[in-house]
Amino acid sequence: MSVSAEIAKRRTFAIISHPDAGKTTMTEKLLLYGGAVQLAGSVTARKHQRASTSDWMELERQRGISISSTALQFDYHGYRINLLDTPGHKDFSEDTYRVLTAVDAVIMIIDAAKGIESQTRKLFEVCHQRGVPIFTFMNKCDRPTREPLALIDELENVLQLGAFPVNWPIGDGPAFQGIYDRLTRQVHLFERTTGGMYRAPVEVGDISDPVIRHRIDDATYRRVSEELQMLDLAGETFDPAAVLAGYTTPVFFGSAMNNFGVQLLLDGFLQHSTPPRPRHVNGQPIAPDHPAFSGFIFKIQANMDPRHRDRIAFLRIVSGRFERDMIAHHSRTGKKVRLSSSHKLFANERETINEAFPGDIIGIVGHDEFGIGDTLTTDPAIEYREIPRFPPESFAYLRNPSTAKYKQFRKGLDQLLQEGVIQQLHLADNTSTAPLLAAVGPLQFEVVQYRLQTEYGAESKLEPAPWTAIRWLPTGLDHNPGALRLPTGVKLAADADHNPVVLFPNDWSTHYFAELNPNLPLEKIPPPPRPATIAR
Repeated sequence: MSVSAEIAKRRTFAIISHPDAGKTTMTEKLLLYGGAVQLAGSVTARKHQRASTSDWMELERQRGISISSTALQFDYHGYRINLLDTPGHKDFSEDTYRVLTAVDAVIMIIDAAKGIESQTRKLFEVCHQRGVPIFTFMNKCDRPTREPLALIDELENVLQLGAFPVNWPIGDGPAFQGIYDRLTRQVHLFERTTGGMYRAPVEVGDISDPVIRHRIDDATYRRVSEELQMLDLAGETFDPAAVLAGYTTPVFFGSAMNNFGVQLLLDGFLQHSTPPRPRHVNGQPIAPDHPAFSGFIFKIQANMDPRHRDRIAFLRIVSGRFERDMIAHHSRTGKKVRLSSSHKLFANERETINEAFPGDIIGIVGHDEFGIGDTLTTDPAIEYREIPRFPPESFAYLRNPSTAKYKQFRKGLDQLLQEGVIQQLHLADNTSTAPLLAAVGPLQFEVVQYRLQTEYGAESKLEPAPWTAIRWLPTGLDHNPGALRLPTGVKLAADADHNPVVLFPNDWSTHYFAELNPNLPLEKIPPPPRPATIAR
């Protein structure tokens, strides 16, 4: 099969939502309907049931939340699907944002009883800024919900996005029976299965078909008919081009837990989403069929497989053909590297892969020099700047209580730092031997401690640090630390890239610093990594 044909069959997307809206459940059910698993599990399942496929970390299963992004690749109806399950907790928003740089579309899950929540809106704004097409699924229709028309109205008004309901719910709460597909004008009536572990039996037919009509009570039939008529008269029209441009979101209704509407979402998404699209380097597009191989690393994860105790770099392929054992240029170091240990991913399971194409997410093992945001390519002129950078908001010292375990503690911490979820800061006048860590949210520290204990056998003690904000000194200036006037509690430090930073204990101190140093504007986000010097 040609490279063009391989590109055309790829679909790479992520699922985003507010915590508890059903994102991980939907991931599991898409795997079920895609044929990737035979029995769906739930992250909140009882001990005798299966745990969620996508939540591979034991702490995720204990807490009932997703705290690491996972790549899942499978084939369905002629498509090669790369599905990224993202963290749902707000403390891991930075990891989610990185994942969104690697996808071509997203499915946004909304709790039909709660509507648009804060994290949903925040993630939508990131997608909208990047022009990523958004497909919406109104979940949990088997529970009491808000009026469907009110949900559509909120979607349009709050997100300033056109909304086209591809299907419409029939009944609500315990009386939710199925959906009406507005594009095919067919009714899909479902039957529940035990625990939603198997595909839901479905009966399909015209809404006027006596067999279908017999299952719908008169009141529900009248209400649905009136709502559909209103949508036809005053609603959005379906425009595939507007969907791909990110101006309109197709809306699907259903229940992921009971498998209602899941296959219609999957089929509709594949039909109307886009294959891999060009990325830009210095304003110039790099098309997927560009002859040079290129891709960028958006995530690093250590110890996904406890049997190997290694680190894996997640690479989004942007252009060309990847072949195992190929030689590629590493943008940050300027060195040539052999990409020999390449894997197809399915949560924490891996399978050696010999070739891959634009849109694919592959894992590269055995390269400690790789970092998040690095470009791998056969053309050194290509270097992607896809990964956004965010300021941490939580700071803490991590102490090693056991000198006998220092080697394990330091090795584990170094590997976890390479994953980019936390970073280590270096105080200018530090007298403490304990590393000073910074993260977007405090839950990330808990994960670090848990993983140090379970993966490296190293205990740790966390001590909160007194700072709440970080700012970067301007780049390109020769700073004299002794000339700075620092308010009480403010400290100078350096980040992981050796950029000078200022740590503040509160908002008042940031404003007072500006008054004391009026000619020194501070930056809220870190500067981009320095360009590499290409090795000759």
